Amino acid sequence: MSKYRLQAIVFVLVAFMLGCNEFMVVGILSDIATHLQVSIAAVGYLVTVFATVYAVSTPFITVLTSKYNRFKVLMILIGIFWVGNTLSGFATNYWFMLVSRVISASVAGSIISLIMTFATTVAPRNKRASLVSWIFAGFSIASVFGVPIGTTISTAYGWRYAFFAVSVVTIVILPLLFWLLPKRVEQVQGSIRGQLSLLKDRRIYVGIALVLFTAATMYGYYTYIRPLLTTSMGFSKTSLNILLFLIGIMNIISNKWSGRLAEHGGLRALPKFYVVDIIVLILLPFTLSSKIIGFGLILILSLIVTISNSPMQMHFLNTAERDYPQSLVLASSLNSIFFNFGISLGSATGSILVGVIGVNHISWGAAVYAVISLGLIWLLNSVIKTHRSKRDPSPDAD
Repeated sequence: MSKYRLQAIVFVLVAFMLGCNEFMVVGILSDIATHLQVSIAAVGYLVTVFATVYAVSTPFITVLTSKYNRFKVLMILIGIFWVGNTLSGFATNYWFMLVSRVISASVAGSIISLIMTFATTVAPRNKRASLVSWIFAGFSIASVFGVPIGTTISTAYGWRYAFFAVSVVTIVILPLLFWLLPKRVEQVQGSIRGQLSLLKDRRIYVGIALVLFTAATMYGYYTYIRPLLTTSMGFSKTSLNILLFLIGIMNIISNKWSGRLAEHGGLRALPKFYVVDIIVLILLPFTLSSKIIGFGLILILSLIVTISNSPMQMHFLNTAERDYPQSLVLASSLNSIFFNFGISLGSATGSILVGVIGVNHISWGAAVYAVISLGLIWLLNSVIKTHRSKRDPSPDAD
C-alpha cells in the first residue's frame, strides 16, 4: 500500500474520531442524564455548547498557532483533545462533563483544519478534491456507524466506555500521524492582521455566507428528523435506526459525489442542486402522509443538501493558496467554523417553527434558507468570474 493511501486512511480516521466525539453524545443522552442526575434537556445543551465553542475557538487557535510548526501544533492539539475526551469518560457531575466537552470542542476545529492543510500538501493536485471529500465522509461515517456503536457500548458496558473507546482510537492515530506526516512543510508566516486579510476578499465572505445558510437549510429540518419520521410519517420507533442508517448512507454517497463535483464543474454546477432543495423542502409537508414518498424526499435531501462541501472547501483552499498563502490554515477552517454556526441557526429556526406552525411544516423554514443559498451561489459565481476577468482580461477569460 502506498504512503499516500495510508495518509488518506489516517486523515479519514481523524475525521471519524472527531465525529464520534461530537455526535456520540446524541445516542447516549439518556444514559448520561440518568447517571449524572440531570434532565435530558440539560445534557442536550452539551451539544449546543460543543458546536458554539467549536465555531468560536477555531479561528482564534488557528490564527495564534499559525507561526509554529504545523506538525508539532497538530500533535499537541490531538493530545489536548485526548485529555478532554478522556475526562468526559471520568465525569462525575454535569459541570465536570461540561468542562471536558469545552476542552474537546476548543481544539477539534483546529485539528480538522490542519488535517485539511496537510491533505493539500501530500495529495497530488488532481486528487485533492477526492481526498477532501473522503475527510468529510469520515464525519458522515461517524454519524452512521459511530453513534450506534457508541450507543451499543453504552448499553452493554456503560456510557463512560463509549468515550474511552474514542480515546483508544486517538492513541492509535497519534503514532500513525507521527510516522506518516511530513515533519516540516513550507508555510508562509504572517501577522494576525495579515492572516485576517483573507476575510476581506469578497470571494471568501460570500462563500462563508453560503456555507452558513447551507448548514441552516439542512438543520432547519434535520434537527427534528426523529419526530418527522415517527410522529409525522408514522414509522415505528423500532425501525428508526434502520431509517437513520439509510439517511447516513446517503450522506456518505453525497460526500463522494461532492468530491467528484469539485473536480468537474465545481461551484458552477451547484445552483441546480439548490433549486431541487427548494422544491423538495416546499413539497415535503404535503407528502408526510405517505411513508414511501415522504421518506424518499428525505433521502433526496440527504443526498444533495450538503453536496457543496467539497467544492466550497477547495474554493477556500485554492483562493488562499493562490492569493493569501499566509492564511492557508485559516482558510481550511472556514467551512467547519461556519457550518457549525449554520447548525445553530437552523436548529434555532426549527425550534421556533415547531411552536408556531408544527413539526410537519418546519421544512418551509429550511426552504427559505435554501432560497438564500441559491442567491448566494449565483452571487459567488459572479464574483469569481469578475475577479478572473480582472486578473486575466483576455476574451476567453472564464
